[in-house]
Formats: sequence, C-alpha cells, structure tokens
Amino acid sequence: MNVLPKKLSAIASALLLGAALTGVSTMSHAQSVDPTAPVSMVTEWDKTFAQSNQVDHRKVTFKNRYGITLVADLYLPKNRGNSKLAAIAVGGPFGAVKEQSSGLYAQTLAESGLVTLAFDPSYTGESGGQPRNVASPDINTEDFSAAVDFLGLQPEVDRNRIGILGICGWGGMALNATAVDKRIKAVVASTMYDMTRVMSKGYNDSMPLAQRTQILEQLGQQRWKDAENGAPAYQHSYNTLKGGEPQFMVDYHDYYMTKRGYHARAVNSGNSWTQTTPLSFMNMPLLSYIKEISPRPLLLVHGEKAHSRYFSETAYAAANEPKELFIVKGATHIDLYDDQAHKIPFDKIEQFFKTNLK
Repeated sequence: MNVLPKKLSAIASALLLGAALTGVSTMSHAQSVDPTAPVSMVTEWDKTFAQSNQVDHRKVTFKNRYGITLVADLYLPKNRGNSKLAAIAVGGPFGAVKEQSSGLYAQTLAESGLVTLAFDPSYTGESGGQPRNVASPDINTEDFSAAVDFLGLQPEVDRNRIGILGICGWGGMALNATAVDKRIKAVVASTMYDMTRVMSKGYNDSMPLAQRTQILEQLGQQRWKDAENGAPAYQHSYNTLKGGEPQFMVDYHDYYMTKRGYHARAVNSGNSWTQTTPLSFMNMPLLSYIKEISPRPLLLVHGEKAHSRYFSETAYAAANEPKELFIVKGATHIDLYDDQAHKIPFDKIEQFFKTNLK
C-alpha cells in the first residue's frame, strides 16, 4: 500500500529532494546501547572534495540540548595567529552529510580566515540518534544552536562573532535558528528550501486540503504499522531514476549518485528517510518569526534558474532589513551545492560574514 497518494509523486520529488514517497521498505536499523551516541567516527579523509593545505582539520563531537551527540568537522585557518576569530556553523543540504556541500563551504570559508564547523544533523551521518534517518524542524533547528554552543567554547573563537550558514533545506533551519537564538550575529541561506512549507503545502504551494488530509490519514495508518513492527518503515531509495523525471530530479541524481557528490552515509545517495518523517513538518511553519532576525543581517543566495528560487524570494519579502537577495546568474539549484561550475559566490559570502562579524 502506498503511504502517499500517487498524485503527489511529482510534488514529493521536491518535498524530500528527489525521493518518491511511495512504497514501503522493510529496512530497519538496530538500536545501539546508547541511542544518543555517534554511529561511527571515521578518521580518514572521506569527503567529496579535496583537502586544503591552507586549513587545519579535526573531527569533533558535541551534544545538543536533547542529549544527542553530533559529529562535525572543525576547520581552522593555518595562519590564524593568536587572536580570536569569527566563526561559522554550516549545515545542509537536507539529506546530505558534512562530507558533501556543507564541508566544502566550511573548508573554503576557513581558507579565508574564518573558523568553520560542518556538522551532521541529529539522526543522520555520523551523528547520534535513533531511529536513523529521521528529521525534525525543532531538533534540527536546535542542532544549529548546539553548533554555536560548541564554537563559542573554542579558544580560537570570539563567541560574540558567530554566524551560521544553511544550504538547501538547512537554509530554512538556519533562518529559524537565527530568529530564536540571538547569539547568532549573521546568517546566510544558500539555495534555500523551506521544508515545512513544501511538505505541508506541496511544491509551489500546489497541495489542496483534501490531498493534505489524505496524506495525514495515511501517515497515521503508517504509525500503527510502525508501532506493531517495533521499528519504522523506510521510503524507497532516493535519487534512483526510472526515466521521464523533470530536470531538477536528474540534477539531484547527477550530484548525489555519481562520483561528483556521492557519499554512502548521505540519505540522498541511495538511502532513505523514514516513511513518517513528513509528520513533524506538516504543522510547523519554520519562517513564522523571520522578521525577528532583524537587526542582524541576512543574505539569501539562489540560482537564477533554480526550481526552488521562490523560497528565497518569499523569505526575502517577509524579512526585515538589513537583508539581501543575491541571484547567481545562470545557476540551478544543484549548481550551488558544489563549485563544479564555479557558481557558488564564495567571495560574496566571505565578504558578508567578514563585514558583519567584526
């Protein structure tokens, strides 16, 4: 039995970055002795990008407010001297791991003289939390604040000069975290998705009430099945193409399922979220308090040709000054995941943080 109606399948590809929310996998994950502990700690360099010789790198762990242990990569500029530096926490995209886009952003910004931290969100990658591969707008917003906690305790960091950067679905989380956490002094959202909006209303807000009601009813039935089985059911593998998909789904596949961006721990690289992951997003508007980011500065970066551009445009309209919407000419959504086509405006992002984290 399908968990979501077939009519939703095209929209669902946008909801959770290319995965069809149809069909049920019987895959389950064993509970560890400590459900909050990291799943693993890989010591060798296993990123999708080359290691920089301008940056010191080390693996770190810290706990969020819910007691879940997060695993992260800390990047420190080699020529940092003895003064305390500004710092940035980086997360995203939704369903990715720190060895992909967030790590690339973090390492590149560290080359410019910032201390940066790319983390795996709760329940994914190397971070702790059971069951595996589930998301929450509340807990994942908290993950950003926990990263700020960690950065503010580092001897190299000036805790009064901390910003955050969210990519794709974690762009919305970053905006939400900044609104509620006044310690965050500046925020960038790159190729932003508002995951609560797209899950609750569909792509381009196209989901009628009757369809939303049907989805919630079917997700409720899935909860009964999960309770009876003692473990969650999982969706089918993400970003596997069958032919005839829209171009943005092909783009997701080109990043997550090829040498360009594939990583075995990423949900989007042929793994899957739990079937009931959308539930916590359905009634939780992430950007309700976006105006309260002000008077701290906000930069939204999006591709001119991105299917998701409307998220940044409406977020920009809703936010108060100081704010900026920077459109990258010719870029698609995925172009801003990596620097393959030299689309990511790192100079712009670096200038924004250095100007606003003085």
